[in-house]
Amino acid sequence: MKRPRSLVLSLVAALAATLGAAWVALPAYAAGATASFAKTADWGSGWEGKYTITNGGSSTINGWSLTFDLPSGTTLGSYWDALLSSSGQRHTFTNRSWNGTVAPGASVSFGFLASGSGSPSGCQLNGASCGGGTPPTTPPPTTPPPTTPPPTTPPPTTPPPTDPPTGGLPKHLLTGYWHNFDNPAVELRLRDVPAEYDLVAVAFAEATATPGALTFGVDAGLAAALGGYTDADFTADVRTLHSRGKRVILSVGGETGRVTVNNAASATAFADTAAALIARYGFDGIDIDLENGLNPTYMAQALRALRAKVGSGLIIAMAPQTIDMQNPAGGYFKLALDIKDILTVVNTQYYNSGAMLGCDQNAAYGQGTVNFIVALACIQLEAGLRPDQVGLGLPAATGAAGGGIVAPSVVNAALDCLARGTNCGSFRPPRTYPGIRGAMTWSVNWDVSNGNGFANTVGPHLDTLP
Repeated sequence: MKRPRSLVLSLVAALAATLGAAWVALPAYAAGATASFAKTADWGSGWEGKYTITNGGSSTINGWSLTFDLPSGTTLGSYWDALLSSSGQRHTFTNRSWNGTVAPGASVSFGFLASGSGSPSGCQLNGASCGGGTPPTTPPPTTPPPTTPPPTTPPPTTPPPTDPPTGGLPKHLLTGYWHNFDNPAVELRLRDVPAEYDLVAVAFAEATATPGALTFGVDAGLAAALGGYTDADFTADVRTLHSRGKRVILSVGGETGRVTVNNAASATAFADTAAALIARYGFDGIDIDLENGLNPTYMAQALRALRAKVGSGLIIAMAPQTIDMQNPAGGYFKLALDIKDILTVVNTQYYNSGAMLGCDQNAAYGQGTVNFIVALACIQLEAGLRPDQVGLGLPAATGAAGGGIVAPSVVNAALDCLARGTNCGSFRPPRTYPGIRGAMTWSVNWDVSNGNGFANTVGPHLDTLP
């Protein structure tokens, strides 16, 4: 028989009076709170899950805890917008500092990745069924609990790694774009890229008449400027960089890029043609630099299909504009989270942006400063991406961008602030991220045109990070 709520409260009060001040009352249950689960992506060997907590009651929820079981053979990977503690197959997610308060009628959510085919079961929210109702009753303790809580392991400062594909890359890497075109920057053969660059993004693959399909070849203007440079020369240069321990990826997009992947057919065309180009030239992966919009659902489908064709060593990079990484629900950000299990690095372009809000949402930070770089990188680091998936993209020198140009020393200071908590400006992130992946620059050619200042300053500094 279910006891009346008034009787339960009376018993609790009596118990508290009996045990004295040493007894700590359980947090009050917020009636009307529910939680719903959805698989937001599924690729066979794993999936992405999302819980949405809704306050259907009349009182504000101040803190939440959601617990569920996963069947044997299904394991959790990375997660975001919550803290996690686990005991075997039982997992408990609790709110972060910014999403613990849920007003009546409001909702918050958190997400995670899992390997295996199972689904959550036995969900409880703040001790009650996730579908609503009262918390289960448990026998009162026979002895008072200790006056001080037992020691607990503090939550990690960042989500745990899930063994991402490395593609033979170092822990901290310097990425640079190489021009497959002729412009005011110096023209270079691929083999002449300075040794400080670990990852070279070849700019750019081009669209064909078939939606989603890619093509690539050495640009005629570049070949003329170099006094002759053929596809065979380029392919040999890719092998040369490989012999030096470097990796080369094909970038898709750019300011004038018109590659579109917005349905299943174009996703298939993208994967098929990208795989063919990778096989032909020896590329190690793909970079998504579409500045004219993308469909995260079908681009995710295309990239998963490409990885299935090429293998787990495929490097997948992205170079979104600053505005594209302001909101996890936006196209680029959603794509990054949707393929988090196979994503290598997101090198956001922290330039040509103007002033923008950072992760504190308290002030607009002006581009070209340590505060701007750190506060905006913090958005990604606190909203779901692992530190090893976050890189800082900056122009190499004057001429490379219209705004946001900084001295390489500013890039190093931003890296220090994020990795160590040192050399910060007035904005300090909520924690440190020793695994921050590194830096990217547009471009190798502009850097060489200006004496290699970016590579020679930022490259060695990356080697000093934790």
